[in-house]
Amino acid sequence: MDQEQVKAMLGAYAAHYIDKYLTLESYVGIGTGSTANHFIDALAKVKHRFAGAVASSNASAERLRQHGISVLELTQVDELVVYVDGADEIDPQLAMIKGGGGALTREKIVASAAQQFICIADQSKWVKQLGSFPLPVEVIPMARSVVGRALAGLGGKPVYRQGFTTDNGNIILDVSDLKIASVTEMETAINQIPGVVSNGLFALQGADVLLMDKADSIQEITAHQA
Repeated sequence: MDQEQVKAMLGAYAAHYIDKYLTLESYVGIGTGSTANHFIDALAKVKHRFAGAVASSNASAERLRQHGISVLELTQVDELVVYVDGADEIDPQLAMIKGGGGALTREKIVASAAQQFICIADQSKWVKQLGSFPLPVEVIPMARSVVGRALAGLGGKPVYRQGFTTDNGNIILDVSDLKIASVTEMETAINQIPGVVSNGLFALQGADVLLMDKADSIQEITAHQA
């Protein structure tokens, strides 16, 4: 199978996997990106099983609406039974780098409201240590230079993502060459830089379960099992 076929398989499996969490009154959190899009497409087949969804981006919200799935704001929902999203990298502790699509802040917010975070990712995203994928950092525009210098002070090489604005109206700095010895410490340190809205390290709140392809099947991995 090619990568798109693998993503479609993961999306379909995830839509089946979360069925145990669904009730007619439940709400589902939806991530952003190509793998999440396949999940949305598969979720459309069981849209009668839940009340609606909360999306982490305008793009995902529009795709959900095109499938006839009710989309609500997070302020309208007390709790999400599950949040499903992909990753740019994920390690054995199920900490992740996310934000290649630029929706990292909203992804963190929506994930925080969910009882379970289910990550769906193909084998190419599995790494022993995070950091090969440039770390996205969402920044208030006026703080671009200040934050860039601070990130360089942490050992990284920040690059402005040209021509991109987040759904929050901010910019993205993609940071390469970071030596991430402690993922939680790095996540906290970057978040404390004035002008940073959020960064793409998901370690303080990582995934609960990883669904990843293995040959022509799907393996379910928890942090404890990994």
